[in-house]
Amino acid sequence: MSKYLIFLTIPGLRNVDLPDMPNLTALCQGGDQKTLDHTFPCVTWPGQSNMLTGKTPVDHGVVANGFYWRDKRQVEMWTAWNEVIDQPQIWDTLSSRSTDSNRLTSAAWFPMLSKGCGADYVCMPAPIHKPDGSEDLWCYTKPQEFYGELLENFGHFPLKHFWGPLANIKSSKWIADSAVVAAKKFKPNFFYIYLPHLDYAAQKFGPDSEQARAAVVELDALIGELVTGMEQAYEQPEWMIASEYVITDVNHVCYPNRVLREAGLLKVQLDDDGLEVVDFETSDAWALVDHQFSHVFVRDSKPEITNKVQDLFSTVDGIEKVLVGGHRESLDHSRSGDVVLVSSAKSWQAYYWWLEDAKAPPFARTVDIHRKPGYDPVELYFDMETMTVPLDAALIKGSHGVAWTGDDCQGVLMSNRKIEFSSAVVKDTDVADIVLAKF
Repeated sequence: MSKYLIFLTIPGLRNVDLPDMPNLTALCQGGDQKTLDHTFPCVTWPGQSNMLTGKTPVDHGVVANGFYWRDKRQVEMWTAWNEVIDQPQIWDTLSSRSTDSNRLTSAAWFPMLSKGCGADYVCMPAPIHKPDGSEDLWCYTKPQEFYGELLENFGHFPLKHFWGPLANIKSSKWIADSAVVAAKKFKPNFFYIYLPHLDYAAQKFGPDSEQARAAVVELDALIGELVTGMEQAYEQPEWMIASEYVITDVNHVCYPNRVLREAGLLKVQLDDDGLEVVDFETSDAWALVDHQFSHVFVRDSKPEITNKVQDLFSTVDGIEKVLVGGHRESLDHSRSGDVVLVSSAKSWQAYYWWLEDAKAPPFARTVDIHRKPGYDPVELYFDMETMTVPLDAALIKGSHGVAWTGDDCQGVLMSNRKIEFSSAVVKDTDVADIVLAKF
């Protein structure tokens, strides 16, 4: 049984990266390592939810990195709270097992849906957006006053280094450093820490690029610092490290919303400057895209339109699977689109719907993760000279979302102790039980 378990999730971590990570491999030397298989869709919110609940999206309801709320006809990207996870999570189960003589506490440090979760201690970005477009770089913490202590020690969380053109090791370092302070102060039994650093260069330049390899080395150095800090906070903690997903090379992009528009299914309306935004009220179908898959929402779920969408994408270059109804498998949930589009190898999907760049809405050229109805990695290429995001999705060299196979596509689950699992391959949905068995 473990008294303390530190659980790291790292997006983009692959088995082939480990030779460049001496600190991580030394940490787990004498422990255990398994191949970790990821459930489609292999993106942040569903992946983290799979590991926390032991369930897939069909049960926990987290179907993408955002939602389209049909009743309100509104898109919500990257702002949801923990309540959207419709299953108990590791911290909920640990809390239910607690007794007066053995209270099991948990911490959630930056997993994306941790605002309002059942962990005893939480830290998660929650910037305050001002009317003038500026932000107060605040964090949601539990206890609430703890952010004041972190602010005094480290300054505000460096949000501009968490995503976008300035994304770098500084955000992961703030997360790791603040986690050490929390561990020393609160000593939670289960401590989940999300370190995002490998996400950036691998998408921008490709997972095997010089920049991505440099990011691996940077992250390993930070893990070395984190281990040193945690050893000061805990006596012989157990460590478990999991890939969230694997990023693979891409050299092709497709545009589901343009396909739908050209077929007359997606409608646009003009803003005050004559620029085009999606008209969710009148569109028969539109796509919320997320890396290598998308949810196509059909108005009133009309079967005749669903069938038309299915036929439409059956021959589109870059789309390997068109899933409908029960064939959506792990995404057969009421929050999912009526049709799910799955990319083929080397391809990903961009949210663009305009047919002329001059008609693109203003937010398309900005770093704006909330107003775009879909994920936009091109924000990584923000041009500091023109202060705009280029409208060239072909710039992106790495993506994820589909569970590919191959030596360079293997995720890992590592520990400095024995991983109690009979097979050499672990599913992400097995992680919750493996963690809970430690307590």
